[in-house]
Amino acid sequence: MTDKTPYRERSATRRLVYGGLGAVIFFGIGSLIYDFGLFSWMTGTRTVLSESEQHLKTATQARRQLEEERTARRDNPDAPAPAQPTGEAGYFVPPGDEELPDGPFGESVERGREIFRNTGTNAGEFVGNDLSCANCHLDTGKRENSAPMWAAAIQYPAFRGKNQMVNTMEDRVNGCFTYSMNAQDSEHGDAPPPGHQVYKDLQSYFYWLADGAALNEDLPGRGYPSVEETDQGYDWQRGQQVFTDNCAACHGIDGQGQQDLNGRTIFPPLWGPGSYNWGAGMHRINTAAGFIQANMPLGKPNSLTDQEAWDVAAYINSFPRPADPRQTDKMDVSTADERFHEGSINYYGDTLHGVLLGEGITQERWERFLRTAPFHEPGVD
Repeated sequence: MTDKTPYRERSATRRLVYGGLGAVIFFGIGSLIYDFGLFSWMTGTRTVLSESEQHLKTATQARRQLEEERTARRDNPDAPAPAQPTGEAGYFVPPGDEELPDGPFGESVERGREIFRNTGTNAGEFVGNDLSCANCHLDTGKRENSAPMWAAAIQYPAFRGKNQMVNTMEDRVNGCFTYSMNAQDSEHGDAPPPGHQVYKDLQSYFYWLADGAALNEDLPGRGYPSVEETDQGYDWQRGQQVFTDNCAACHGIDGQGQQDLNGRTIFPPLWGPGSYNWGAGMHRINTAAGFIQANMPLGKPNSLTDQEAWDVAAYINSFPRPADPRQTDKMDVSTADERFHEGSINYYGDTLHGVLLGEGITQERWERFLRTAPFHEPGVD
């Protein structure tokens, strides 16, 4: 009788091998179907990405491509230079939090990000109002057309007409503390001193945000857009209705914003002692109009017409706020207007709502103003 055991063993082994190969092949085919979205295409259930999902996908791919091209360049000096990462809408794509570096530099970047996001908590001794950097530079300095820091980081040192000198990034940040954060009314009484760690951490954050950007480029989305002037000009009285309809829900009918239970500002005050002072760029009506139209109401960018943007910017800047710190005790508003504000589109030096704009706002003066303030819906006494 013939012994069939070896044959059976070989057959079993062969079946195992073929079965394993089949599993690998099926797994590979399944992976391809999944990776390329073929299953949803084959079954007619393909999901169409939303606009935000498509933007995120493109941004992720752009950052991944940057790293791949950098690796190729390191391995081969003759390889093309890495391309600037660009998103779906044509704007630069800054790194995501998953790209934060390790070590002391990464720690500095993280500190800078937190200072930027919540300045009053993380650099409070130098902040004299209720604002944070991220109030005027949205998405923690990442959003295009909101003066993103990835665009600013590659532009300095640069000459600035405001102080008629070449400014480093530290100089520029010092100015932000002085004017937008009203550092004169802070615990320290001034902006951070030269070389302070606050500057180093913020600059680390800005430098990191600009990873992959071309040096000294005027990147699309830099700064705030310009809003075309209209035939009707700007009018704060028309702007009151625009404010009521579009801004008051978050910033309050009195423009004083909202805070959470811990006292942290959620929506910033737009005028009064807790807002930017008369030296800040946002007091210029054209600058405010550009920011507002491109970014406000929050979540509804570019929903206001040119006229509405001009008028609501005028309304916001028709109220008292802290004095321009360049206006010393011996300088009156008229002199400061001529020296620092001539040629600028603003209400500085005008008398509106019964107040000479530019004279500053002490707490006593503010409380007196509030007793007669015109904070009500237009047409309602």
